[in-house]
Amino acid sequence: MRSQSEPASAEPGAIARPPLVRELLLVAGLFLVYKFGRQLATGHTVEALHNAHRIWDLERTLHLPSEVDVQSALLHGGTLVHLANTYYATVHFPATLAFLVWLYLKRPAHYVWARRVLALVTAAALVLPFTFPLAPPRMLAATGLVDTARVYGPSVYGPPSSDHFSNQFAAMPSLHFGWALMVAIGLIVATRSRRRWLWLLHPAITLLVIVGTANHYWLDAIVATAMLGVALALIHPPHRTATTAG
Repeated sequence: MRSQSEPASAEPGAIARPPLVRELLLVAGLFLVYKFGRQLATGHTVEALHNAHRIWDLERTLHLPSEVDVQSALLHGGTLVHLANTYYATVHFPATLAFLVWLYLKRPAHYVWARRVLALVTAAALVLPFTFPLAPPRMLAATGLVDTARVYGPSVYGPPSSDHFSNQFAAMPSLHFGWALMVAIGLIVATRSRRRWLWLLHPAITLLVIVGTANHYWLDAIVATAMLGVALALIHPPHRTATTAG
């Protein structure tokens, strides 16, 4: 008979929390790669604009909803479009970071899984600006779309010719949407609350924001979803145990 003082065995599939310093460096590296990696593919303005026209025409051929309709809904009120611009500028990084921190503290196994998936998607996304530079829809005068961030604020981008902190011709894929979708999927997988499906509101709102503010095409989000799907197929989540309720 097992003694009452004998320590209980570890739960199946449980893993130790990864070393904090190492994880801080890995996550910081992920964010830096995202932020600065695309700058290596700058200098393709003509090709990026040409590809933008091709994407716009392809979306019409596929009968996708018009980005113009989403933006028209936002432009019914200055407050709504300002909120959309603010969401685009301020929610993306903090939400993803909070997601990783929570998983690290509460669900270490799921944290390792989510970090690997995000790293793979981000690395794959950095390839496209080299092979398919793409100007965002706000730069296409023929679409009739407004650069809402420039007109209504706040804006995270300066003029493309003098913006040395981002590559504005790297619209595809939309990591804004890809990361938001992973946040929702990660929280749904890692928890058991019946309300956990409400996390899908984050990518849903993000999708409407990136399209309505003319920062991305629908196809940017579709390609990001496909990349995330491949990453999730390659990197499987850990099995949930009874301790993952919440």
